[in-house]
Amino acid sequence: MKPVFAAIFLVCLVFSSSLFEVTMASSGFCGSKCEARCSKAGVKDRCLKYCGICCEKCKCVPSGTYGNKHECPCYRDMKNSKGKPKCP
Repeated sequence: MKPVFAAIFLVCLVFSSSLFEVTMASSGFCGSKCEARCSKAGVKDRCLKYCGICCEKCKCVPSGTYGNKHECPCYRDMKNSKGKPKCP
């Protein structure tokens, strides 16, 4: 019985990880906008991750690599669990 349970668990784990990668993929619009926004970021992969999350939700990304958040109020106003700005 235990090998069957382990096999089912392994299949579920592989399936869920593949779904996670698909959901993290950003659209062409967000990908290009976030690539430009995060081009000078020190931790580029983290910047791209959070920019992508914010872009998918807000459907916009401020111009430039820093600031200009007045161009996209949704992006500007999104906060993390600690109350700090979520979007780069």
